[in-house]
Amino acid sequence: MNSSEENAVSAMSAGRSALRMGPAELVQAAAMARRFYLEGKSKIQIAEEFGVSRFKVARVLETALERDLVRIEIRVPAELDAERSDALRARYGLRHAVVVESPADATEDAPDPENLGAVAADLLGELVNEGDVLGLAWGRSTIHMAASLHRLPPCTVVQLTGVYDAGTAERGSVEAVRRAAQVSGGDAHPIYAPMLLPDPATAAALRGQTGIARAFEYFDKVTVAAVSIGSWEPGISTVHDMLTDEERAHYASLGVAAEMSAHLFDSEGRRVGRDLGERCITVEADRLRRIPEVVAIAGGLRKASAIGAVLRSGLVTSLVTDTAVADFLLTESEPGLRPALERADPDDLVS
Repeated sequence: MNSSEENAVSAMSAGRSALRMGPAELVQAAAMARRFYLEGKSKIQIAEEFGVSRFKVARVLETALERDLVRIEIRVPAELDAERSDALRARYGLRHAVVVESPADATEDAPDPENLGAVAADLLGELVNEGDVLGLAWGRSTIHMAASLHRLPPCTVVQLTGVYDAGTAERGSVEAVRRAAQVSGGDAHPIYAPMLLPDPATAAALRGQTGIARAFEYFDKVTVAAVSIGSWEPGISTVHDMLTDEERAHYASLGVAAEMSAHLFDSEGRRVGRDLGERCITVEADRLRRIPEVVAIAGGLRKASAIGAVLRSGLVTSLVTDTAVADFLLTESEPGLRPALERADPDDLVS
């Protein structure tokens, strides 16, 4: 039997199933279904209109579904994968997981899918409320997200990290902060300083400068933050590319697998190389953990392991990624506690 014949038989079976109800029942069921599903009337309102009990209405609607008189379809835009999104959210205890389709020609060396920024911008438009403080960390993904913003309620926007190179501030995170503030109509608090400094003393001196100190004062007020994730590889981690060969080898020996906002993590999400933070202009990990909503924007198979590591850290509450990364994360070993929900530091769980 070919597919067209199978479809015909299926349609005939559905028709016979529905016809067993009898014409009066069919007409009534169709009318009730129209009132409930299309007109938005309650079961009590329908019961009053037809002179039956609300329990009768409930049975008729249930029968209409069983007999294929009513079909319900759940549709999301083609670029979004609702099933993977929900599975990823449940596995890691994420508040929000949004998975977009990976490019058809994606490879392990391919960069983040270009559409992550636009989807993340729409997500921030949902999450940010009037009066919130939005924090943006340096990263290519957050910069692309800011460029895609088209709606934000009035909010304050603060930069959470220094820049990769102070000479590119106008094209990087400073511009991202300005763009977000422009869209929201709120105040902007950029940081005109490199992310990594030569030594702790220089970093401490910069933190004390008026403009940078003012931005740091907002860190404890941030309600929604957007961050990027990098693998410990050239071109994929901002911090990796700013260090000397000797420093890279040192941190690699500590088992670093991922980087986020100048914080380093091993494969289990534990922070390593904490001394690096003393040389960095960045939001502290403890402050990040206290931010109610931290959205990570990262994709591409080359970052998959790093994304899993950062999710285990408990610092991130939501994730925008692609299907290739989602499949990797869903086949990884169980993360134990749902880290995004618990917000627990893995170091505190070590006995």
